[in-house]
Amino acid sequence: MTPTLVRHQRYADSSAPVDAGTRARDWAEIQERMLAPLYEAVFDRLEVGAGTRMLSIGCGSGLALLIAASRGARVTGVDTDRERLALARKRLVSDPGPEPAPRRAGPEARARLVEGAPAAAAPAGQARYNLLTAFNPIGCTTGDSEGLAPALASAVPLAARGATVVLTGWGPPERCATAPVLRVASRLAESARTPRSGNDWRPALRDDLEEVAARAGLKPDGSGRVSCPFGYADVDSAVRGLLSTGLFDAAIRATDRSQVEKEVAEALHPHVRHDGTVWMPNVFRYLVCVA
Repeated sequence: MTPTLVRHQRYADSSAPVDAGTRARDWAEIQERMLAPLYEAVFDRLEVGAGTRMLSIGCGSGLALLIAASRGARVTGVDTDRERLALARKRLVSDPGPEPAPRRAGPEARARLVEGAPAAAAPAGQARYNLLTAFNPIGCTTGDSEGLAPALASAVPLAARGATVVLTGWGPPERCATAPVLRVASRLAESARTPRSGNDWRPALRDDLEEVAARAGLKPDGSGRVSCPFGYADVDSAVRGLLSTGLFDAAIRATDRSQVEKEVAEALHPHVRHDGTVWMPNVFRYLVCVA
């Protein structure tokens, strides 16, 4: 059973690791909604609706799926994170098992969720997908795109000829107020003299998405930028939300969770407003490709 999320937990109160269920809930309840403007902008541009058959690679707890399904799309999400996928099932599918729910009105009737690699999400008795999305933004940590091109390559055979593929990434660091906070992870890992783990922060590069598309054999067909401010009720919520992304995992392994939480909270101070809320403007980029 997934443990209940303990609210209002002070970042300095405990150095114990947070269990996977709580981490997934922090992502779903705090952090995932920060990317909602990105999802909406992509779906607006592509006119996602009743004719859309979407496969979301790394669907997480399913917010993008829920938004697409509410527009009439038939959606399938695939992920290896069991805890996040369980939350997505609660949002989208009445039947908690891996198979689609019985056909009913509403978003939950149009959703299918699959645990595993993209190849496990082959269309079940339906037409091939005409939209593939990879909404986990790349271009933030070293090596964060290494697994994306192979995942895309395994997903493309499940799609119809000429299907649309969308990749997403962080914008330039000068347009992302969160960038200095993310540097905490790299600094802590380096200070502990740990080997490079693939989780070290690095600035986004202009051609990150295009390079992944080229490796996956995709043809770029347009791009855009979207404002995605990160807003939190307080510093504690901001720390929990940011750590739920996994971008600080290497720093936690190199030091300990309480140290990372403390230093992230300190890095957030310039972004704390008079009412105690935290606000960080960011820009994310998306690339539209043709399979």
